[in-house]
Amino acid sequence: MAAALFSTGGAAIKATTLTGWQVASFRSGVAALAVLLMLPAARSAWTLRAVLIGSAYAATMILFVQANKLTTAANTIFLQSTAPIYLVLLGPWLLGERNRTRDFVFMILMGVGLAFFFVGTEQPNVTAPRPFEGNLLALLSGVTWALTVLGMRWMGKGDLADGHSAAVAVVAGNAITFLFCLPWALPVAQAQPIDWVVIVYLGVFQIGLAYICLTSALRHVPALEASLLLLVEPVLNPLWAWAIHGEQPGAWALCGGALILLLTGVKARFD
Repeated sequence: MAAALFSTGGAAIKATTLTGWQVASFRSGVAALAVLLMLPAARSAWTLRAVLIGSAYAATMILFVQANKLTTAANTIFLQSTAPIYLVLLGPWLLGERNRTRDFVFMILMGVGLAFFFVGTEQPNVTAPRPFEGNLLALLSGVTWALTVLGMRWMGKGDLADGHSAAVAVVAGNAITFLFCLPWALPVAQAQPIDWVVIVYLGVFQIGLAYICLTSALRHVPALEASLLLLVEPVLNPLWAWAIHGEQPGAWALCGGALILLLTGVKARFD
């Protein structure tokens, strides 16, 4: 359920007439309130670690929304899914984690999948007016998501087990996103009722309820099974965009995305 709810983000963001700054700000404002109301653990006091990790998470959400406004939903989620490349590079430096030979082989193959997104030229269309710029933002979101994951590891297994620090970081990240984007989100002109319906859906369900499902599941589901089930998100994401908006990613992007998802599943299995 968490992966399925997460996967609707791209299509929902494209369904609004609001700008990327407005969607990022208002979605996160609603999400912060939703998580606070639905998850008691999120009401703990903020710590420096939570703010630092929340900042990386905020950057990820802003980049994800802006990328979805410029390129296809498929390109956005697939490029964000390259985060394991940066985990291999940054893990030893930031956390002292040792890489194995297969990690570097995996990183090189993921790089091949990544390169597919920049082969050829995708034609702009209504739902993806500036694909190259959107691809670059999505690529950056992979880096910031890797930093977020590293930050969650930094919190320690004890914190992750009870979900308190992770929940606080999620609230902090959404609050930071809301406040950071707000100056560019105002004033709101010519917004339609459907825009606010989408914003509430994104905040309450696509982020809030999805996160509740995820934290609940991780208490009972093994790490491998969880990581593989979460691959449902990048699989469904472009399907929602195709079904609702008729958006069709390029052939090279689909090949690159398929390779990235395959490698991620294989790596999760071996790890």
